[in-house]
Parts: sequence; C-alpha cells; structure tokens
Amino acid sequence: MPSIPAPGPAPSPTPAAKTARRTLTHPGPIGPERVESRAGRSKQLAFTLKPGLTINEAITGPLLDAGIQGAVVEIEGGALGPFTYVLPAASSDGKHAAYYSQPHVIEGLTRIERASVSVGLREDSPFIHCHGVWIEPDGSRRAGHMMPFETVIAEPVTARAWGLTDANFLAEPDSETNFTLFHPVGAEEAKGKPSAVLARVRPNEDICEAVETLCRRHGIGSATVRGIGSLVGAEFGDGRIVGSHASEILITRGHVQADGAVTLEIAMVDMAGVIHEGRLIPGRNSVCVTFEIHVEEA
Repeated sequence: MPSIPAPGPAPSPTPAAKTARRTLTHPGPIGPERVESRAGRSKQLAFTLKPGLTINEAITGPLLDAGIQGAVVEIEGGALGPFTYVLPAASSDGKHAAYYSQPHVIEGLTRIERASVSVGLREDSPFIHCHGVWIEPDGSRRAGHMMPFETVIAEPVTARAWGLTDANFLAEPDSETNFTLFHPVGAEEAKGKPSAVLARVRPNEDICEAVETLCRRHGIGSATVRGIGSLVGAEFGDGRIVGSHASEILITRGHVQADGAVTLEIAMVDMAGVIHEGRLIPGRNSVCVTFEIHVEEA
C-alpha cells in the first residue's frame, strides 16, 4: 500500500485575497448545460447496511426494494473491513485536469465517522459514488473516496436515504473532463410542484451559486442540500484558504433560506490527505470535476 503521512492540523487561517475565483482548465469541450437537474417526487428511507456485503450492495439493494431511483444516502457508525479508498491527486497523463492516488488498502476495522453517497446506475447496474471521513485501525482520522466494490461492511452501519422515485443518476462518459460521471436523468418536467431535485454541477461553477440557480429554476424556497463532489481548493468563512486544486468533498450541512441565501458546510480532503472543515464563502468556490446534489424543499 502506498504510504501517506499522517495528516497534521489544518493550516492557520489566512485572509482571503481579493482575487478572481479560482478555476481549472479541463481537456475537453465545455458542456453547454452547466447545472443539470431533474425534479420529482421525494421518498426517504432509514435502513442498516448489513455486514458481509460490499458497500455498493449494502446501499443499493434496500433502495431498489423501496422503489427509490437516484438518491443521496448519509451513513455513520459501524465499521468497514477490508476497506479501500483513494485520495485526490494531480494528473500525470495530461488527459485529466485532476486525478486519483493509488488505492490505499486498510486491513482490520475502520470506523465510519460519516459519509455521503450518490446512488444511481452505471452500465445498467446499481452504482454508488461515496466520500467519507473515518478512523483507521491505528487511530488516524482520514477522508477520501471510498471504493464501492473493494470495501466491505464489517459491522452494521446506520443509513438514511433521500431519493426520487421518478429520476435517477446515470454514469456516462463526459467529454469535458474525460471521466465517467453521474448526471441526472428522468422526465424533463415533473407533474405539479416538485418536492426534490437531483443535480450535477459542472466544472468551474460556484457551488453556492449553482444551488441558488437550482432553487430558482424549480420554484423551491427554504431547502436542505445534500451531496458530494470536488472543488478547486476552498475558501472558508473564517478566512482559511485551501490551495490544493483537487479535493474530495462531502456536504455536512446544507441549507437554503427563504430569501435564497445558501449555507454549505463541508468536510474536505486535499491532495496531501489533510482534512479541512467549515462553511464555504458563497461566490468563491469553483467545482473541480463534478458535484452531485440533492435539494429538498424544507
């Protein structure tokens, strides 16, 4: 297993410079629809991830049984083992603007602190995209992208899903980024006022402004926002700046107020394996590769 140093404390706060919002150049043509969305009927499900199953099987099976298609699932507690994950990394081949590290394989029990999962389809089969924070057997607190088929549930994990019954995430090749990415599919227009929205935000869009766009588009007022993705570094409300151009993100608390103001609190891991947590400054945080979102009217 490639070794990485134990993450140290996050850097001391540095005042945000009055500069242009950071962006990242991708290898392919810029897609015309920067914030893609599908609205529909919302359904929730509380369940338990069963030991002995891969994390992909343990999450997607109960959702299929409940008639839920695309969803965001939040999990906590329990344990994984064996467990495989990757970190964000620089691209070495010129075919991507950012990439992943070599896999890190952890033996023994890894304790889940919390994770967020996008659920959809890939090659006609149920598939998850999962970012989380966990405690490894040696006591190290780490974060990153959990591998869906190489990670096994070792002890029961608490899960709750917020999904749609008439829209889904579908993983397909994306020419802009050269990755296979989730994007929302389903009926173009939901009948009646939608209760929830699935969305994909493309590179270089500000994530808070994208949520504002979604709420205006679908007539949603106060709302809860959940999801995962990546950012080109980060600028937090307390003045901290993360310089890493690639990252893995999960929203830990997301809200839209009645006046449209968006608050997103995140956990983030950078390319060095350091975890950063806090509230994002609206208008200052560009999506790196993709961001998958579920917005539900409060």
